[in-house]
This record gives sequence, C-alpha cells and structure tokens, in this order.
Amino acid sequence: MNNTLIPLLVSTIAGLSTLIGATLIFFKVDKNKYNKFITFCLAFSIAIMIGISIFDLIPESFFQYFSVYGISKSIILLIVAFLISYIFITVLSMIIKKETKKEDLYRLGILNMIVLIFHNMPEGIATFLSSYQDLSLGIKLAIAIMLHNIPEGISIAVPIYYATGSKKLAFRNAFISGMAEPLGALLALVFLKNYISEMMISIILIIVAGLMITLSIQELLPESLKYKENKALYLGLASGGVLVLINMLLL
Repeated sequence: MNNTLIPLLVSTIAGLSTLIGATLIFFKVDKNKYNKFITFCLAFSIAIMIGISIFDLIPESFFQYFSVYGISKSIILLIVAFLISYIFITVLSMIIKKETKKEDLYRLGILNMIVLIFHNMPEGIATFLSSYQDLSLGIKLAIAIMLHNIPEGISIAVPIYYATGSKKLAFRNAFISGMAEPLGALLALVFLKNYISEMMISIILIIVAGLMITLSIQELLPESLKYKENKALYLGLASGGVLVLINMLLL
C-alpha cells in the first residue's frame, strides 16, 4: 500500500503547488500599479510556458519519437501538434468569449486553466511512475514541477481575480488545474500503470507544448502588450527565463 500512497502524495504535493502562485492575489497592489503588475504576471507566464515547451517538453519528446520513427514522421508530428493547438485555442477562445461575455483577462485565466490541466495530467503520470520506480527520482522531478507550477498558478489566478474581483473564483480555478496532477497519478495507478508507454507520453507532451506556445503567442502576448508597460514586460520575461533555467538544472 505504501508503495502507491507515497508516489500519489508526491504527485499531489507537486500539483497543489499551483496554489502557492495563486496566493499572489492576496497581496495588496496599489491601483496605480495594476497595469504593471498584470503585465509582469502575464510576461512571466509567457516565459515559463514557452521556455518549458522549447527547452524541456519538445526536445525530450521529439527525440523519443525520432529514435523510433525517424526525422520525417517526427517533423510531421510537430506540425500536426501545432495545427491542432492553433485550432483548439482559437475555437476554445471563441467559445469562452461568447459564453461568458466577460473581459479578456477572465478569458485568458480560463484558457490557462484548461491548457494547464492538459499539461498537468501527463506530469502527474510521470511523477507517479517515477516515484513508484525510484522515490528519489520522483521527488527530484516533483521539485522541478513545483518550480513551474507556482507561476502557472499565477497565470490562472491573477487574470481571473483582476477580471472578476473574486479571490474565491481565482483560487478555485488554480486548485482545479493543480488537481489534474494527482488525477493523472490516479489514472496511472488504476488504469495505465501496466500499459502506458514513454511514446504515448511523448506524443501527449508534444501536443501540450504546442498548446502552451500557441496560447502564449496568440493570447497572452497581445494582452500583455496592451498595457504598454514595457519595463514590466521585460522584467517578467527575464524573471520567467531565469526560473526556466533553474528548472532545467534540477531535471
């Protein structure tokens, strides 16, 4: 029993670290600095999402696929993944905008939550399986995941809070995204432990990388530029980039 409980606990702790980022909404920000703060948070999220996708998810998954299927099929997979991502983000954004009738920040928060659910579930599977086979490896992976889950919590909670004024709604959505991690671990435990393959996770993570890059460029970047706070934008991008480097060193 302990052989499965501890890996589940490790995955849960990694997932719930999104709530650490969400606590940023409880810090009082001067009204004159709202635009700078929002710009910084959006830029920080862009750097995290694109950095993790380009330097972590895509290389690892691409070379796993490439080693089996060769360069041509691997490139086709990347193209298809980004095409699916573009269509998914575009359609989902239109649906959310039509259904909620709320401002762009709220739509961004919800989009972030949905995309990061897709991101966190395979991470939960990977954390559980790693911890199940080698606890020290699983803990190391969980720490690296926590480092980028914290800003992911920011990317969900801050836009939703500043769009709605509801701390409860912002915190709840960050919590839902974080819980996708232990949900992935439970799926691995109940259904997938004996069937999941590295190739399957590789394909999922390439699609997830496509979703995060598309979301960053298509939605987050235009919104962050809208406030015309260039210093906050550059500072957010630089801070996110540093955190991505730290994350890479831990993996």
